[in-house]
Amino acid sequence: MVIVQKFGGSSLANEKRIRAAAEKAVRAAEQGNRVVVVVSAQGDTTDALIAQARRISTAPSRRELDAFLAAGEQMSAALMAMAIVELGCPAVSLTGAQAGIRTDGIWGDARITAVDTARLRQELEAGKIAVVAGFQGAAPNGDTVTLGRGGSDTTAVALAAYLEADKCEIYTDVDAIYDKDPRRYPDAVRYQTIGYEKMLAMAREGAQVLHDRSVELGMRFRVPIWVKSSFREGAGTVVMD
Repeated sequence: MVIVQKFGGSSLANEKRIRAAAEKAVRAAEQGNRVVVVVSAQGDTTDALIAQARRISTAPSRRELDAFLAAGEQMSAALMAMAIVELGCPAVSLTGAQAGIRTDGIWGDARITAVDTARLRQELEAGKIAVVAGFQGAAPNGDTVTLGRGGSDTTAVALAAYLEADKCEIYTDVDAIYDKDPRRYPDAVRYQTIGYEKMLAMAREGAQVLHDRSVELGMRFRVPIWVKSSFREGAGTVVMD
């Protein structure tokens, strides 16, 4: 099986959490799967980078801002690859461009147009876990562009679609999808499964669990998306037909 696992910023906020995420990836590989891991920037790194850029320039060019912000995910990818290797499993970190993610080139809000999976398949064939920096891809001219906030979800579903993966797992700080925020409403009801259309409507209404473009891609390519907790075991929610 080919499995894509995505870990959000809260799941990678410190060294302990990075090691825990790496253990999930290694466990999947040890079960005979070929594993691709997509990572977000650690914790509040993206916000910190934006603030730093604003201190340097009151109006940074969108090109340079994208090049700067993409570094957050690249740092996470390298750290995750190091953690996986430390656990005894081969791994390689890749930028979005190295992973073959092609976009329309719109600064700060690019859409994925295609994925050239040759490099990823090469690394998987070599027995490595491929760790991909989310939230980014290559413009038609080769420049680095970002996919908008929450774009790492979209990276993961796109890779799952183009690799024809058997499973796409989104690990986050909630254990499933609920009809309302369980942190605010104790009577929130958990969905075991939820349809693409309903999830897309919830995402567009402000639900923070999945990026709306990731749901669009899942619906287009019929990729089942598992939403699970990084911090405790559980079945989570499957977004599907």
